[in-house]
Amino acid sequence: MKKATLLIVFFISLFFTSCEEVVDVDLDTAPPKLVIEAAINWRKGTNGAQQSIKLTTTTGYFENKIPVVSGAVVFIRNSQNEQFNFTEVSKTGRYVCNNFKPVINALYTLTVVTNGLTYTASETMKSVAPISRIEQNNEGGFTGKDIEVKAFYNDPGNEDNFYLFKYTYSSKVTSTFYATEDKFYQGNEIYSSSDDEDLKAGDQIEIIHYGISEQYYNYMNILVSIAGNNVGGPFQSPPATVKGNIINSTDKANYPLGYFSLSETDVRKYIIE
Repeated sequence: MKKATLLIVFFISLFFTSCEEVVDVDLDTAPPKLVIEAAINWRKGTNGAQQSIKLTTTTGYFENKIPVVSGAVVFIRNSQNEQFNFTEVSKTGRYVCNNFKPVINALYTLTVVTNGLTYTASETMKSVAPISRIEQNNEGGFTGKDIEVKAFYNDPGNEDNFYLFKYTYSSKVTSTFYATEDKFYQGNEIYSSSDDEDLKAGDQIEIIHYGISEQYYNYMNILVSIAGNNVGGPFQSPPATVKGNIINSTDKANYPLGYFSLSETDVRKYIIE
């Protein structure tokens, strides 16, 4: 009996010892890709002169730091051949311009030159319908007990419009993005809405409406469907390779991640009552 007990103890100890072994998992490592965050946003009521572009690269899955790209040449030209240069802020990968001229429906071309490669993209700046009012409903959601906030706007009836909505909540780290088109409500009053079931009195929401192109609308629909609705930003830690409108003019197969967009925006801040 004593021998049997010792054998049982031995096998139990062997089992738990084996559970403590470290298992190394080999992950495929792809070459780093350039990530270009070039969202030019013109907020209503401002001159839109101050703009910025961020350059980084993809990195390993377990890396905590995102590598920045320094020393690049970054500029945008408009349809009048005016050039707006973006200058890097002390090796941060963030390039800024203080004299940009936003014009609705004007065509702009982005150029980024880094590591001997040239990246380009062209896009048109789109307008956005102003937010006309904000309403709070304390009987919203599927249960009829959630607080829901709606931001109303009047869609122009003489053109096809595409929108991107961003909701940022003071109680959350991430923001919510979703895109829509006016196919079914052209020329009518419509709204964007919050989707946080935990809203309570005193919480603050920042609501941003973007006017976007049809191509950017299609891109964002794909990106949001892959990443999920709640993300820190359109290009933060992309879970999959989604090709944008920026091309590598030097080596077309080695395309970057990111998108060059130009939007007029309307921004409102609302405190839950």
